[in-house]
Amino acid sequence: MHELTADGRISNLALAERVGLSPSACLRRVTALERRGVIAGYRAVLSPAAQGVGFVAYVTVGLSQHTKSAQEAFERAMARAPEVREVHNVTGAIEYILRVEAADLAAYKHFHTEVLGTLPQVNAITSYVVMGSPKDERG
Repeated sequence: MHELTADGRISNLALAERVGLSPSACLRRVTALERRGVIAGYRAVLSPAAQGVGFVAYVTVGLSQHTKSAQEAFERAMARAPEVREVHNVTGAIEYILRVEAADLAAYKHFHTEVLGTLPQVNAITSYVVMGSPKDERG
């Protein structure tokens, strides 16, 4: 698993050599992991800077109503917002943690004011600006 997580494009032959299996046994194991849903898919890891992303923030959001309809409306709005890369419904003092990526502070301010700030379900917003990411294994 570690080898595939580190390099999802590794050839079966190279993977087999690294894990000490024959190529056929290695392929059977990878195929079994895919069928069981342990390996959910493969994807490219894109460079945020190359995509024009220069600002990242984690944003906590508290809702004014704790109803299913309020949560669903908020989640629909976040699904439409391209700046929002992750949405996590959490326990605690707030309902959601978002990962927001924007070109710069001005673009983030626009999202904060014109998107989050206009949603009737939103009661509280706290932004945590990412200064650096010494460890990031989201891949």
